[in-house]
Amino acid sequence: MKRITLPARPDWRDKARAVGFGFHVMYGEPYWLDDAAYTFTLDEIETQIEQPSQELHDMCMDLVGDIVRSEETLDRLAIPEDLRDVVQRSWQRRDRHLYGRFDLAYDGTGSVKLLEYNADTPTSVFETAYFQYNWLTDQMALGTLPNDADQYNSLQESLVEAFEQFPKGPIFHFAVMTDNEEDRGTTVYLMDCAVQAGHRVELLDIREIGIDAEGRYTDLQDRVIDRCFKLYPWEFMLREPFARELARSGDVFIEPAWKAVLSNKGLLPLLWQRHRNHPNLLASYFADDPAAATLTDYVRKPLLSREGENVTIFRDGREFVSAPGDYGDEGFVVQAYAPLFESDGGFAVLGSWVVGDRACGLAVREDRSRITANLSRFVPHVIID
Repeated sequence: MKRITLPARPDWRDKARAVGFGFHVMYGEPYWLDDAAYTFTLDEIETQIEQPSQELHDMCMDLVGDIVRSEETLDRLAIPEDLRDVVQRSWQRRDRHLYGRFDLAYDGTGSVKLLEYNADTPTSVFETAYFQYNWLTDQMALGTLPNDADQYNSLQESLVEAFEQFPKGPIFHFAVMTDNEEDRGTTVYLMDCAVQAGHRVELLDIREIGIDAEGRYTDLQDRVIDRCFKLYPWEFMLREPFARELARSGDVFIEPAWKAVLSNKGLLPLLWQRHRNHPNLLASYFADDPAAATLTDYVRKPLLSREGENVTIFRDGREFVSAPGDYGDEGFVVQAYAPLFESDGGFAVLGSWVVGDRACGLAVREDRSRITANLSRFVPHVIID
């Protein structure tokens, strides 16, 4: 693993705007970097990223049934008591799921370490699947990269294949907070994948979902929503006023409700309990577990935090760096600290994608801080042997 610099494509901003990638700059700061890349060998991708990601996903799936059957564990994960049956029945039905992204620590040596599983509403899928692949083909055409360069990236094909598994027929709704440019761009891209899979689709602001007299979710044309991808976290949905109707909504929403237990940071100590000393896991405990005191270099994370909010890194038992936010009331976990790849560009986290049940792609994000946040930069990658 190396970080390299190379000439940016002269027309990359025009290409970004042409495909709706308006959020290549966010809040005045660059989000996409066209003049840098992370390089890997094929063996590194296969043995250090793809295989461990597949194994981690299988381990997570193996845990879901035990989690949803345990009231004590659901308490630990702060799943609202009055809606646990929604999560449980979703798993019992084996509601079909779409995708997720592991965040992994890797400094170029040893084994990758799981930081968390973004199993419910992961973003950066468009940048990973589409725009970084175009970057690769353009740079090869320009002669900047060798003709045999490659990328760990079958994400788009995997998404289309996954959407093909959902029944055709009713309109496939896609719900998002449409005034968020990044979330809207991500959702529109997924809609396009669904269209390629043969679905009729419609975009809907999630705040515009209604409920009819029979308690069914409806769109602005009063059409019943039979299937709906939502880029909106389950921990929010389970606490919304309309959540009372979830019990009779069946398998309408994607991701399914059982993903609420995999996108929860409480998954980390549960994995550690079952697979202690696994080479791709870090020692992790619920914050009130006496064993948590055995860690001196560690990271404290809220169960439901997003984009690094309220995450604190401790070194030698003392606070080293922290991020502000609005999370934490639901409880914390602590996880042994793992060093990230460090370069002139900052600290890099690997985002390893799983679609359906198959590991299939890589995203790299870097930040000046050791805590990866919303405005961390996306850097393309390339396989060069």
